[in-house]
Amino acid sequence: MFLVVLPLIIVPLILAETASYFQAINGVTRLARQLLGFKLGELEKFASNQWGLLEENNYSDREDMVDAAKKAVEQYGQTILLSNSEIIFAIDKNGNPGMSTADPGLLESETAHLLQILAGENHGLQTAYIGGERRILQSFYFEPFNWYILITEKEQVFYTDARSIAFQTLVTLAAAVVVAVILLIFITSGFTKPIGKIVKAMNSIIETADLSSRVEVEYNDETGNLAMTFNKMAEELDRAYGQIKRYAFDAVLAGKKEERIRHIFQKYVPNTVIEKFFASPEKMLIGDNRSLSILFSDIRSFTTISEGMAPDDLVNSLNRYFSGQVDIIYNRKGIVDKYIGDAIMAFWGAPDRHEDDALQSVISGIEMIDAVGKFNENQRKLGKCEFQIGIGLNYGEVTVGNIGSERKMDYTVIGDAVNLASRMEGLTKTYHSDILISESLFEELRKKSPNAGLHYRLLDTVAVKGKTKGVRIFTVKHRLTAAEAKAWPIHNQGMKLYYGRDFNEAGKKFKEVLSLLSNDFNADNLLRRCKDYAVNPPPENWDGVEIMKSK
Repeated sequence: MFLVVLPLIIVPLILAETASYFQAINGVTRLARQLLGFKLGELEKFASNQWGLLEENNYSDREDMVDAAKKAVEQYGQTILLSNSEIIFAIDKNGNPGMSTADPGLLESETAHLLQILAGENHGLQTAYIGGERRILQSFYFEPFNWYILITEKEQVFYTDARSIAFQTLVTLAAAVVVAVILLIFITSGFTKPIGKIVKAMNSIIETADLSSRVEVEYNDETGNLAMTFNKMAEELDRAYGQIKRYAFDAVLAGKKEERIRHIFQKYVPNTVIEKFFASPEKMLIGDNRSLSILFSDIRSFTTISEGMAPDDLVNSLNRYFSGQVDIIYNRKGIVDKYIGDAIMAFWGAPDRHEDDALQSVISGIEMIDAVGKFNENQRKLGKCEFQIGIGLNYGEVTVGNIGSERKMDYTVIGDAVNLASRMEGLTKTYHSDILISESLFEELRKKSPNAGLHYRLLDTVAVKGKTKGVRIFTVKHRLTAAEAKAWPIHNQGMKLYYGRDFNEAGKKFKEVLSLLSNDFNADNLLRRCKDYAVNPPPENWDGVEIMKSK
């Protein structure tokens, strides 16, 4: 009640005081402005009269008489000043000082701004810095003397009365609010005392969980009815409390059980999948066809590495390796599908889709390669074997969902697009590249992320095992060396000539690449092909496809 009534009293007080404040401020400021303008007008009349006398007596050409007139204006200015901080002074259009009732201390840096204000011919109040202080001024231009004559006062002095009114208004408002609050507390306490007893009883119940507490019915009015209703409610709650405790105990057990299940399965299934399962278990059993990006990563020559390491060293190295790689995938919104021995399978685009899934998968691959470099630095320090990996990526339609039996299910993806991603990883060894992406993923990147800052190099068109249709394969990097920045565009030009059957010109391009990147496997391989095809051209229906005999 207090908090409801208090604003109804305070808001009108604030509005009334605010209106009074602004009215008083406007009045005081108007009087101060009029007084300043009046004195300036009188000064202008006096200066005009002095010049008139010079002209009537034909003394306007005598410098000594003009100086005397100027001195008279200065002395008159002294007589109309009302405060020690008020100054009347004059400057010409070049900023040179004329007369002054006191040294204004005008700085050279302030003169240009002041002249700009004066030249604007604004006869109202102006504000400027004079002598390093903010001052209020009015001015007029007196042409006979070529003077701008100014009357100026410190801003803080000019608005002294206004600030005094503001302070008095705040004091009055604060006093009014204090009195209103005191009166309101006194009045509302009589109304809220019975309700306070009910609140006290409720707090006692909350603190002690003792529903036997009751409130004494003192009055035969609304507060008495409220007390009776509270007592009846407490009786009903007391009866229901036993059942609530049983239900709460069962709910806690169920929550603990669910939490344990989540904790266990997060190690095997992505958390987003678990959340969707608990939200709608029946939908998670239904497969879904969608296009997404798939990544395969494999440690090269892992059998040789494992034979040269003790089992515990091997496990520790693998755990550190997997930890860094998986963190990158999850940070890039990917899903780790499974570990296949030393290989990792991951995908982007399920269960949640993102516009940049294809880009995130490729950046993940690049970062995974960079992470292996840091991992190997640590391996060298520990005197352990270094890992070299190959990463293959593809984009295409797959079936995604919970696949398996009632006893064992996996949230995974299946389809030709998955197989091709695995083949891409296998081809990294053939093409001596750390990372390869398929043509479909390249097109998706070019469509969805054309400004991602990635660099692509077309390496070949291959038909992987079990397929006859060719797939163009690319390697990709985020940053190129100076030599690669020159060589990669030339290589791609050579590929265009190569597929156009211009083998001699294509060979020249690949030679140029080799001059920039010595011992480059792919440029050397394509140069040998060009030399061979220049002598023994391929058939007319040749489409540049190389049939791969193995994985």
